[in-house]
Amino acid sequence: MKEKVIGILGGMGPEATLTCYSRIISRTPAKTDQEHLRVIIDSNPKVPDRTAAIIAAGESPVPILVAGCHALQKAGADFIIIPCVSAHFFLDEIQQQIALPVLSIFDVVTEAIISDHPQIKTVGLMGPTGTINGGLFQKRLAAEGIEAMVADAIQQSKVMEAIYDIKNSKPARSRAQIISDLVAVADGLISKGARGIIAGCTEIPLALKQEHLSVPYFDALTLLARAAIFKAGLTPIP
Repeated sequence: MKEKVIGILGGMGPEATLTCYSRIISRTPAKTDQEHLRVIIDSNPKVPDRTAAIIAAGESPVPILVAGCHALQKAGADFIIIPCVSAHFFLDEIQQQIALPVLSIFDVVTEAIISDHPQIKTVGLMGPTGTINGGLFQKRLAAEGIEAMVADAIQQSKVMEAIYDIKNSKPARSRAQIISDLVAVADGLISKGARGIIAGCTEIPLALKQEHLSVPYFDALTLLARAAIFKAGLTPIP
């Protein structure tokens, strides 16, 4: 089967895009340069803030995202991934305006839970307020009988602060302090019954790791990279 070309619609944020590509490379079963997949990246950090668009009537990111998809298609991509969870709130609207399929991060994470941990029926979902309030991730999980628990308002504010600090090249606090807040939120969800934690933001895995948690961790960024490799025609390295 001919390998497909991966298009990455990125820049939301740039480090998450870089990490996604890095994980595609590290999980591709390649011994030489030529055995790696072709990947085309459009990293546009000028996309309007997705959370602001979802919860505060901010500028819609859709026109810029659609333009990026068209650019990826013109450059030769066969399908698109978006390493930004909150952008998926607009996925149906985007998909209606483009020809290439977009691999849904909601589907990827849900299918990973079903495949790898079918016994888990309750998860803690940590992500930006736009993703949480938008409810689409929870709806996709619920369609498979998986309940998504979310943080209360105070804890959610800590998640948002952590996400924006991770995006900041010169945050006012250390990465260890950021991780501490994320761990506290995750532990709170676990104490309330979550049997797994979803990193429902592609910035969160840049700080929070499986080693910090006592339950299975579903890193949306890594799962998306693995799913992209598989869709492109190869079997990803676990």
